[in-house]
Amino acid sequence: MSTRVDARFEKLKAEGRTAFVAFITAGDPDLESSYELLAGLPGAGVDIIELGMPFTDPMADGPSVQASTIRALKAGQTMIKTLDMVRRFRAGGDNETPIVLMGYYNPIYRYGVDAFLKDAVEAGVDGLIIVDLPPEEDEELCLPAIKAGVNFIRLATPTTDDKRLPAVVAHTTGFIYYVSITGITGAASAVTGDVEAAVARIRKYTQLPVVVGFGIKTPAQAAELGAVADGAVVGSAIVDAVRGELGADGKMKPGGTGRVLEKVRALADGAHSARRAAAE
Repeated sequence: MSTRVDARFEKLKAEGRTAFVAFITAGDPDLESSYELLAGLPGAGVDIIELGMPFTDPMADGPSVQASTIRALKAGQTMIKTLDMVRRFRAGGDNETPIVLMGYYNPIYRYGVDAFLKDAVEAGVDGLIIVDLPPEEDEELCLPAIKAGVNFIRLATPTTDDKRLPAVVAHTTGFIYYVSITGITGAASAVTGDVEAAVARIRKYTQLPVVVGFGIKTPAQAAELGAVADGAVVGSAIVDAVRGELGADGKMKPGGTGRVLEKVRALADGAHSARRAAAE
């Protein structure tokens, strides 16, 4: 199986560049503004898109992402609308940028695993990051997803020891997502030395790319961590930028999406500068 995720990492490796992965919440602050942002991410330098599936109990997420989820749900976002966003993105002509859905198992379970995978593949989804399904539950979604041609991307954390790592990487495809801090999204900043050691340890167990997320908030941090991993993920800083562009009515201010994308571009430039600087 080869997916858009695999192709993107092969391309980046050939170019000597680290990946910049951006997270946004589908439907935040409303469907049209969210789609406009989604459609603009590749042009802002995003290599892989993580599209959050809104859920009422996002237990691994900090206040910023939780607030974005609440905004999306209040605006009427559903799983069907999230898949429609991906479908519309592909219909707009981008058949190369990978889109990974990130979230929790409950909305997929309610949708029905078989129906969800069928619709996700048809829409153009490339991968899944489901934070509350451990390896012991691989038969629930992981293995069916891989069989359907969808990457199943697993999280490793600072507390994932050498005894646990083999189980974590066993059925992972696409890339390993290293959570650089203990706790929720946006709660703290990653420490580069700790991340470098953790990434080196993970690479002893897998040849998959390792991307780092949770705790990257600035272009400088994206550059610093991008130098010790295969990719850097930014989420909370982007959804905070969305929140900062909302008016008193909760709607996106005129030109707000463009200003958010400018911040995304700065973060992407930071991540992309890491490998370029190392090569010079």
